[in-house]
Amino acid sequence: MAKKVGVSEATVSRVLNDKPGVSEATRQAVLSALDVLGYERPTQLRGERARLVGLVLPELQNPIFPAFAEVIGGALAQLGLTPVLCTQTKGGVSEADYVTLLLQQQVSGVVFAGGLYAQADAPHDHYRELADRNIPVVLVNAAIEHLGFPGVSCDDAVAVEQAWRHLASLGHERIGLVLGPGDHVPSARKLAAARSVAGELPEEHVARAIFSIEGGHAAASRLIDRGVTGIICASDPLALGAIRAARRKGLDVPSEISVVGYDDSAFMNCTEPPLTTVRQPIEAMGRAAVELLNAQIAGTVVAAEELLFEPELVVRGSTAQAPRHSPRR
Repeated sequence: MAKKVGVSEATVSRVLNDKPGVSEATRQAVLSALDVLGYERPTQLRGERARLVGLVLPELQNPIFPAFAEVIGGALAQLGLTPVLCTQTKGGVSEADYVTLLLQQQVSGVVFAGGLYAQADAPHDHYRELADRNIPVVLVNAAIEHLGFPGVSCDDAVAVEQAWRHLASLGHERIGLVLGPGDHVPSARKLAAARSVAGELPEEHVARAIFSIEGGHAAASRLIDRGVTGIICASDPLALGAIRAARRKGLDVPSEISVVGYDDSAFMNCTEPPLTTVRQPIEAMGRAAVELLNAQIAGTVVAAEELLFEPELVVRGSTAQAPRHSPRR
């Protein structure tokens, strides 16, 4: 421990026993080393949390999550806070286990960017534990009700309205949706918006999928078989799967099938064709999340409200005029 920080064992002992004679910089270095090495702080020092902040992400395969991590991590660093990245993997550490580990590290707060808070049927006890301990928390993108944390979200309703009106302006009359699971709150918001703007949306024009290229492929394939000519997807990977599904059926994108994604994550302008998508304002959302978190860390009472950010339709090459006849299948 002493070797790790570059100080004497006597200095470490003085810090651990809360004795005078140690500079504040050295004291903080010893305490940070304790946190990083996984040791619990002595009882008398536990009231002073580490300058660590948990950043919990559901995955890293969708480029939107590394993008959020970069913005949020950079904003935290500017405040002298260190992000601890917690990413779920299949069969790996669960979100609840990560929360337990973060609490052991005496973190100053936690930012969740995507996770179980957005799924109504998922377990939520670990969020209640954070609330009970008064740990500052901010949620990125729509959550279930009654968790009691502030959040920043991209406006799902506006995103779908933009995508729908774009396809309708191109003459598409049979528009389908590829959404996440039925208990996924952002997807539920997108569906409600589509029903509102469409007036009437047949159930067979809505397909559910897990958030992956493969999920998008399977869901979009069903929609194409039902005669849709335009597909709005709840993420960019889902949209890439939809394009693949059209091509596997021998259909051209965009002359026979138009596809709209959601996020405008990295490299979507480099796909073939470049993807028309609805851009989340990642920079503004990430910075707002950190500001909300830092206010709580400083002791300010922050209302458990959701800040909604406007998305932006980015038109590229995956959408075009609707075909005059139903696509051949």
